[in-house]
Amino acid sequence: MSETVPNVLSAEGKHALLTADDYQAMYRRSLDEPDAFWAEQAEKFLTWFKRWDRVENNDLAKGQVRWFEGGKLNVSYNCLDRHLETRGEQTALIWEGDEPDQDKRITYRELHEQVCRFANALKARGVKKGDRVCIYMPMIPEAAVAMLACTRIGAVHSVVFGGFSPEALKDRIQDAECRTLITADESVRGG
Repeated sequence: MSETVPNVLSAEGKHALLTADDYQAMYRRSLDEPDAFWAEQAEKFLTWFKRWDRVENNDLAKGQVRWFEGGKLNVSYNCLDRHLETRGEQTALIWEGDEPDQDKRITYRELHEQVCRFANALKARGVKKGDRVCIYMPMIPEAAVAMLACTRIGAVHSVVFGGFSPEALKDRIQDAECRTLITADESVRGG
């Protein structure tokens, strides 16, 4: 078996959170004790509203893969809310446009406010948990806001590539049985 190891510059390596040996030990444990390893990671890095009953329940031959059965969490909460107290004024999102002078930095607090506002707008329009929402937007900060707003209320979102034809877009909306389409009024790319 051959192994590919990325070449990390020594200056970058000094700031690594894990040494190569630490990484190998973690990797080995993830293979030797997967349930214990992934339970530890889930407890360390995520906030759960309800702890899971079973870490994994997989039957790859049948194509059935289930992780953290019985557990309940919210992606939006884990991406935003849990960071507000300690990182509220730190940058959560960096957007860069086509031109070098086009950029935007949004703090956790600002992003949280935008996501909550948009989630409430979706709810006011009748979108609820389990509904499917299509997001057809350019690569702008509002696309991330839309995704997080959907996860906040439990709506399933499908991001559709902005370069698709109207026919391809229609097919994807219908296939996913989307209740709502989120889009932008214009998209500029390459000037």
